[in-house]
Amino acid sequence: MPSDDTLERGEREHRPSPIDVHVGSRVRLRRTLLGMSQEKLGEALGLTFQQIQKYERGVNRIGASRLFDLARVLDVPIGFFFDDMPDSMGSGLTASRRTIGLSDAQDGFEDDTLHRRETLELVRAYYRITDPSVRKRVFELIKSLTPAD
Repeated sequence: MPSDDTLERGEREHRPSPIDVHVGSRVRLRRTLLGMSQEKLGEALGLTFQQIQKYERGVNRIGASRLFDLARVLDVPIGFFFDDMPDSMGSGLTASRRTIGLSDAQDGFEDDTLHRRETLELVRAYYRITDPSVRKRVFELIKSLTPAD
């Protein structure tokens, strides 16, 4: 019969890493903001939608080359996948982020703000504006309507 220590180690090996879960949730966020299905993302990467589901839940770890491909297909810098990661999860990663120039977590967003339907619809509509100068003017208008910090 296996010892308690062996069982605990085996259970730990099957639990997704909090970092893998966070990265997966960022993949899902970006895919959703783009209005892309898991099937479409899978096709772009040569994967099944089930594999995309596992990445998004953090069940399967995303390797470096796959993360590079995801960043390219989802049109984000690789650092995007690590944005908004709690400091406790990265244990010292925040300082190294600044050192190597990756973006810091954005302030002022509640956890669920980016997952609200209204936010997703707004971002989708924004990216459907094909003229970059019009898109920039809309962005500036929205910024001008918000309270100053």
